[in-house]
Amino acid sequence: MKKRFSVIVLTWNGRHYLQEYVPSVIASLGPQDECIVADNASTDDTASWLREHEPSARHVVLDDNYGYCGGNNRAAEHAEGSFLIFLNNDVEVSPDWLDKLATSFENPNVAITQPKLRAIHDRASFEYAGASGGFIDRYGYPFCRGRLFETVEQDVGQYDDAKAIFWASGAALAIRSEVFDELEGFDEDFEFHMEEIDLCWRAQNRGYSVWVEPSSVVYHLGGGSLEPMNPQKTYYNYRNNLVMLIRNLPDAGFATTFWFRLVLDGISAIPLALKGKWRHIFAIMRAHGYVYSKKRDLFAKRKKEKGSRQNPENPATLWPYSLLKAYFVQRKRRYLDLKNSK
Repeated sequence: MKKRFSVIVLTWNGRHYLQEYVPSVIASLGPQDECIVADNASTDDTASWLREHEPSARHVVLDDNYGYCGGNNRAAEHAEGSFLIFLNNDVEVSPDWLDKLATSFENPNVAITQPKLRAIHDRASFEYAGASGGFIDRYGYPFCRGRLFETVEQDVGQYDDAKAIFWASGAALAIRSEVFDELEGFDEDFEFHMEEIDLCWRAQNRGYSVWVEPSSVVYHLGGGSLEPMNPQKTYYNYRNNLVMLIRNLPDAGFATTFWFRLVLDGISAIPLALKGKWRHIFAIMRAHGYVYSKKRDLFAKRKKEKGSRQNPENPATLWPYSLLKAYFVQRKRRYLDLKNSK
């Protein structure tokens, strides 16, 4: 019998996370759901712990550490559900999160959805990685309902409406399995960071919708892959954002938008220089160097994506203004404040 949800929990030497958070996932499963713990070639005691404590979870052991994108793509090949959920191993779920999340898929055009993410250590606060749904501005800067740059809001019910969003958080992303196959999964060139935004953008290019269902609530620890001030994280964020823009921006205005984004990257290095964070500046330079060196491959992907587009314009969920201007010039600090920004 076909499963409903396949909850895929990717891990690498994360037994301590599994011990803390996977029991809530197992307890939330219905008879038509399954949990797959995908193991990126861990060298800790993940396998023995699962056998002893959570034998109902399917343990898929990969032969190498393929990162977020590669690991989840390979794990999805083992899934039997109509819907896949890619869940970080540091996420605690509510008992009814799956049933609430399933309501999003009652709309046949919704291909991807996410629950509301709150912070584990401050449960009244939204969580940085996804809050109540993600968006990007015209230059590719991501933000959330509940989080603009480093400003995270308290959750007082202000974003409890289910609605279309631009991107769903990779910490808890649900997608129709046939759409995941159609999109050929996560782009493994991303490795990690921004891969979920790229996936959601490509889904919208094909006419699908991305949704948030805030009545479904999970709690995310976050920060388990790379620390916020790690220069490697800076590198991936800048690099992957540019890669995503090249692949997905429509032809109209592409050159102007992309050129201006490069200028903004340069401007963003100024405060880093003033703080003496030279490793982060070098990371930005490396990111740009990667894009220049891979230009031929990146534009080949752009051409391929263009052939799959149903809409020659940006998705309606893309915010057509500048988040940098709204945040740093107009001093907007909440998502609700952006309605009056241009």
